Amino acid sequence: MMFLDFPLAVTAPILAIFISYFANLGLVYWKTTAILDYPNSRSLHETPVPRIGGLGLLLGVMLSWGLVTIGLPVSVWLGIAVLIGISIADDLWKMPVRYRLFVHGLVAAAFAFFIVDTQDWSTQLYFTLAIIWMTNLYNFMDGSDGLAGGMTLIGFGYYGLAAYLSNDIDFAVINLSIAAAALGFLFHNFYPARIFLGDSGAIPLGYMAAVMGILGWLHELWSLWVPLLIFSPFITDASVTLIKRLCRGEKIWLAHREHYYQRLVQGGLGHRNTALLGYGLMLVAGACAVWMNTQDMRMQSIIVTIWCGIYLGLMLIADLGKKTYSGGI
Repeated sequence: MMFLDFPLAVTAPILAIFISYFANLGLVYWKTTAILDYPNSRSLHETPVPRIGGLGLLLGVMLSWGLVTIGLPVSVWLGIAVLIGISIADDLWKMPVRYRLFVHGLVAAAFAFFIVDTQDWSTQLYFTLAIIWMTNLYNFMDGSDGLAGGMTLIGFGYYGLAAYLSNDIDFAVINLSIAAAALGFLFHNFYPARIFLGDSGAIPLGYMAAVMGILGWLHELWSLWVPLLIFSPFITDASVTLIKRLCRGEKIWLAHREHYYQRLVQGGLGHRNTALLGYGLMLVAGACAVWMNTQDMRMQSIIVTIWCGIYLGLMLIADLGKKTYSGGI
């Protein structure tokens, strides 16, 4: 990557904020029927809300990257563009799951096989599956006002900080521009939300969370534990919920309200406090991730193990609380 001078490095995130903010402001008032998300039995909102806010966010990202001629691999640019296309189609016309997953798989495989330089096909397969999962779990976690937008701000903000501390200013700007665009979007998405990310935002952001984490590892900026810990609130909630639903024999591709964050909203915490709780958790997890990046692998393993215990404890408390509330114990 080229080395960006200071003015451009600062200008890109600022531009991302303003473009995202004003693009989403326009989308908020462009309430055409085709882009409205109507309440249903599995949603947490009560009035129709525009669901393509991700387009405004991503417009801020892409234009800010274009300003500083970001040197990302072509497969990443193409991957984002293809995912935006299939996701817009899904937002507007509800594409069949098998078609969406096929496209997600092609995009993930293109990155894993062209960017991850290894002769071990099993490693490339692992990265392909990891990218597909991260792409979709981001969408699963976009179901409460301000949650996914705030996690994007914090998660990519930590990516940018970690890259900066590793002296890669270019990669720091790439990630800080995503975080900045998320802030511009969050002004409209925090409770009470006037616009949602939609698939057109959540799917590409999930892809970027995965590939930026892998690119940072390939550039030797951090270990793979770092991106996993930074986005661990999303990864843990979505993964555990999926496993539990699989064990019950449920159709995992159908919408539901069983994620831990959804249960917190329904249990009385509300959208605002659930988002703030998620922010706090991710701020602490991300801070630990950035700190442990300066430690050896033994210490990193210890930190990750501790966080596994923390999440296990939080989920047990939530599950026991649900049983108590329903009269189970």
